[in-house]
Formats: sequence, C-alpha cells, structure tokens
Amino acid sequence: MNTRDDNAEFAALGDLIRQDSVLRKVARPLSRVETRLAQTAEEIRQNVSDEISYQHTVLCQTGFPYRETNLRRWERRNGRVFLEIEAGRALDPETEKYVDLPLPFGSKARLILIYLCSTAVRSQSQVIDVDRTMTAFITQLQGREPNGPEIRKFKQQIAAIAGASIRMATVIEGRSLQVNSQLVSKFDILLKKDDYSQRVLWPETVELTTDFFNTLKDHAVPLDQRAVAALAHSAMALDIYAWLAQRLCRIPSKSDALVPWFSLHEQFGSGYKQIRQFRKVFLDTLKDVLSQYPAAHASPTGEGLVLKRSSPPIASSKLLNP
Repeated sequence: MNTRDDNAEFAALGDLIRQDSVLRKVARPLSRVETRLAQTAEEIRQNVSDEISYQHTVLCQTGFPYRETNLRRWERRNGRVFLEIEAGRALDPETEKYVDLPLPFGSKARLILIYLCSTAVRSQSQVIDVDRTMTAFITQLQGREPNGPEIRKFKQQIAAIAGASIRMATVIEGRSLQVNSQLVSKFDILLKKDDYSQRVLWPETVELTTDFFNTLKDHAVPLDQRAVAALAHSAMALDIYAWLAQRLCRIPSKSDALVPWFSLHEQFGSGYKQIRQFRKVFLDTLKDVLSQYPAAHASPTGEGLVLKRSSPPIASSKLLNP
C-alpha cells in the first residue's frame, strides 16, 4: 500500500475528486441521487447557505450501525474514543408490557439526530414536538411530502434513539474514563396505525437529557442543510461529511494530518471485513461528500487520508448566537 505506484494512483484519484463536476461522464441517464448531488453542489458553490443544521461534536466522530441488526449492543471506535450503544425498551400502552426497541441504524437515524440537535439549538429548548415538525423536516430533505411507509420508518428510528443508552469512554495514561448517558430523558409513547394498519410505537414528544442539551449548546457543529439533504441517501456519506465538518477547522494552519486507512476502517468500516473492500466504497462516498463541501481539503493517498485546515461548511457570521 506504501509503494510509489499506490501513491501515484491515489494522487490521480485525488485530482478526480477535486474536479468541479460531481458527475462522471457516462452515456447512461443520471439517477435521481446523481442529479440532486450535481444541482446541490452547484448551488453550494454559488450561494452562501441560510439553511443551517447542527450536530453534536461527539456524534460527528462516532455513529450508529449502517444496517438493521438483531444485536442489542453495538460498539465503535474513533482513535482513543470508544462508543457502545445499547438498545432500549419501552412500555407498550396497548398491551401494558415492555417491548424491545431495536438499535437505531442507517441514514434515517442520523438524519433524526441532526433534526433533534438542530431543533434544540434553534428553539433553545430540551423539549421537541416531533409530531408537529417531523413531516416538514422530511419534506425539506426529500423535496416532497413523505408517504405513509416513509413516515413510519422515521418514527421507528425516533423510538429507537429515544430508548437507547450510550456509553462513551477514553483511555488516558492507562486509565479508562467512561460516561454513561442517554440522548433522551423522557418520551411520550403513542400507539398509532399507519396507512397499512401496522402498529407503530413511536414518541410524539421527546425531551433531551439536561447533560446532552447543555453540552450541545457549546459543542454544536454547524452543517449546511442543503448538503445534508443531498447526502441523505447514504449513512456513510452523512458520517464522513459531519466528521470533516468538525475536524478540518481544528487542524493547525500549515500542518497536515494523516488519518491511516486502518483508523478510517475502524471509524467508518462497519460491515466491511477487508480494508481494501472498504477503501473502494469510502473513496466513492468521499467523492460525493467533497462535492457538497467544496472548501474541504481531504486527499487520499496510499497511507490514508491527508487532511488540511479548511473553512467550515457554514461561516461563523451565519451562526445562531443563543
């Protein structure tokens, strides 16, 4: 992986990633995702955004599973930061018995976290009325009103996030420092039926924990809502975008940071046993992400990803000042 040929190959790939156009020159018609990526990339290059979303800095560095799983616990690592998520339980108001909630997963879980954090920052309130605002959020992401099955999938992920427990730890000088927490301290469970008469257990109102809400006010990472919407089809793309948004602006000036491939695999490679297999998917996804974050300086090499200090997606002058 460290040979001259490998580095030459990645240098050429880096040049391709940096091209103005997000689309490959192919004879086939563009997909809906490709069209949206191209249109949004052009809009981001031409206009400063007034559409700002927020994500907690910790959640920009660690994430949920990419796919649905039967596991009750899930672990991930980013450098010296370790994350464990445990699926929760909730009382079914119809049967009056506790039922298992799944682990949150996929792009919808990530979009909901962004939605919860953004709503809390804008309103400066821990209590979020999901039923009143969730449909508008999905509509903004998709460019159209969601149908019944789409709303049901989002509501299922809201319930999974509301019930989950999170443990974060780090190792410093041979000592393990751990924090046990939940993102949501209170949620009202309602039992409703969707258009297909399937039972849906979901919270209508959620209340963020005080600890999480207080740290969010000081550690909210601003994201371009247009980019979030364009990348909403991919959990990995959302993870990479949020990570770069909080990481690149903290790199010292005139200094590069190399993130090795094995570290990238630990952070983003859930479901990919082989680093070579993961690397191909990561590079394809990175190309989409960089099209939506044109100020980002992130170049792949044979050793890993070279990061340079970059402007954040949202200028500081556009941020809310609570």
